[in-house]
Amino acid sequence: MHITADPHSIPLAPRALARGCSVTIGNFDGVHLGHQALIRRTVERAREAGLPAAVVTFHPHPLRVIQGKGAPQLISLQHKLECFADLGIDLALVMPFTPETAAWSPEDFVQTVLVESLNTRTLVIGYDHAFGKGRRGNAALLAELGQKRGFAVEQLPALCLHGNTVSSTRIREALFRGEVVRAADLLGRPHSVEGLVVKGMRRGGSLLGFPTANLQMDEDLLLPAGGVYAVLAELIPKRRGLPGVCTGSSGAYLKGVANVGNNPTFGDEFLRVETHLLDFHADIHDSPFRVYFVERLRDERKFDAVPELVEQIRRDAAKAREVLSSVDSPSFHAVDGDSNPPRTCQ
Repeated sequence: MHITADPHSIPLAPRALARGCSVTIGNFDGVHLGHQALIRRTVERAREAGLPAAVVTFHPHPLRVIQGKGAPQLISLQHKLECFADLGIDLALVMPFTPETAAWSPEDFVQTVLVESLNTRTLVIGYDHAFGKGRRGNAALLAELGQKRGFAVEQLPALCLHGNTVSSTRIREALFRGEVVRAADLLGRPHSVEGLVVKGMRRGGSLLGFPTANLQMDEDLLLPAGGVYAVLAELIPKRRGLPGVCTGSSGAYLKGVANVGNNPTFGDEFLRVETHLLDFHADIHDSPFRVYFVERLRDERKFDAVPELVEQIRRDAAKAREVLSSVDSPSFHAVDGDSNPPRTCQ
C-alpha cells in the first residue's frame, strides 16, 4: 500500500490514476466493523471497475484541533495503516489536520482532493458522514458535487450488532468498563495499545520473579479500565515515516498477562501497562511493541506483602494461559457470521 501526506504528491503512476479511483473518507478511529464495511465496499467498487482503492483520513483527530482536546484514540496511525492495507486499500492519503484544513469548504476539499488529486470516480461514505467547514459536506451536497465533477456517491447504512449501532463511542464505553470482549466484538479484533518497551522499576524479574515488558505509549491511546488482562502481544516493525510503504505487523504473537494500573502495592503514581510474556525470555528493550487485550481477569488490588502479590501473579499467569490456550492471533474475536452477524440498522 502506498502512503502519502500530500494530496499534491500522490505516489501512484499517472497511468494508475488516469481512469480514476474508488475512495472513502473518514477518521476511522478504531477501524471497527462499521469502518471495515465502508472500506471493503470501496475496494469492491474499485476491483469491479479495475481502479485503485483509496482512503482519505486525517491525523491528528480533528477534535483535537477544533476543540483543543479530544478523547484518547482507539488506534495508532501505524496500526490504522496496517488495517487499511489488510483490507485491500492501494493508497492511503493521511492529511495533516490543521486549523487551515478545518477552514476548507466542502467544495474546496472536493475539488482539490477528490477531483484534482485522486480523480475520484466512486465515493463511498458512512451513514453519518459530514466534513468541511461547518460540517456542510453531507451526503446530499456530495451527491450534487459528484454530478458536476463526475463521480458517484454511495452512502452505506449504519451497521448494528446486538441491536446497537457499531460506533467508536460504544467501543470507548465498553473499554472504560473493562469490557474488552465486548469491545472486541465491535472492533472485529481485540483492542490494542502500542509503544516502546522501556526499563521499568526493575521489580518484575528481580523481586517478583515475573519480568515484564513496560510499555511507553507513543500516542494518546485509550487504555481499558485498570486491572489484569490475558493478552496477546507482538513486536512490530520500526516505523517508516510518511511518505512510504506500510510494513504491516510482524504476524508473530506472544501470549501473556498484563497489568493496567499504578501498582498500588508499591504506591506508584503513574498509570502503566506491564506485560509478563509466557514462555518468552528475550531482551526486547527499545522494541516497538503492541498489546491486545483479550479478556479481563480481575481488578487491580493492593497486597499487604510481596509474597501475596507473587502468588496472585502466579494464579493470573495460569489463568491467562488457560484463556489463551486456543487463541493464536488477535482476529479470533471477529463476530461469528453464522450465529450473530452484524447487520444494517433498521
